[in-house]
Amino acid sequence: MSRLRIASYNTRDFLDDRAAAARLIRAIDPDVLCLQEVPRRLFAPQRVAAFAAECGLTWSGHHRGSGGTTIFTSLRVQVVESKHFRLRVKLAQRTRGFALARVAIPGREPIAVASVHLSLDAAERAVHAREILRATGTTDTVLCGDLNEQSDGAAWQLIATPLRLISPTKPTHPSWGPRRLLDVIFASPGIEPLPHVDIALDPEDMSMASDHRPVWVDVRTGPDDS
Repeated sequence: MSRLRIASYNTRDFLDDRAAAARLIRAIDPDVLCLQEVPRRLFAPQRVAAFAAECGLTWSGHHRGSGGTTIFTSLRVQVVESKHFRLRVKLAQRTRGFALARVAIPGREPIAVASVHLSLDAAERAVHAREILRATGTTDTVLCGDLNEQSDGAAWQLIATPLRLISPTKPTHPSWGPRRLLDVIFASPGIEPLPHVDIALDPEDMSMASDHRPVWVDVRTGPDDS
């Protein structure tokens, strides 16, 4: 069977315990890791590259214009293409963007994976959701990230029209006592989610690493080989 583990994590610009965040990611052991709120300014590439190494993952080495989103991968997958896109925001608002990669297990067709971090402004979230969906196109897609809204939001509902939620529905924010489901993974109908695998993550690490909890899914990227 061609299993691909995809995870998503908002790391709050490494303002908390980066080592704890790396321990959580190593425990999850993703093939593809979609990140939000990674450093964007002073020495950002060096800091992000160092974090990828601490997680045991590889990085494309750039994320300019991505609004703090990017994608790491394991050596188990091939990165066919990696891009970062800027999204237009209102004056004085935090910069926004998204990362988009095409990845494949050797011998399988690639899929598109997007890492997104939507705005704090509801109207802007909806506009950005439409732009992101246009960019992913009609190929098999997994969309991961911090939507900054729950299932009653307009952006969530826009995304849920062509895609479907495949990650667990447990709250993810704040990490020390989750009350809101902000961090999610959606997939197009052509991608088959596999039964969720619970991983015993250290509660102290989750509280110290970020104000968000990571989420992950396993998907099948091709016919069952068994």
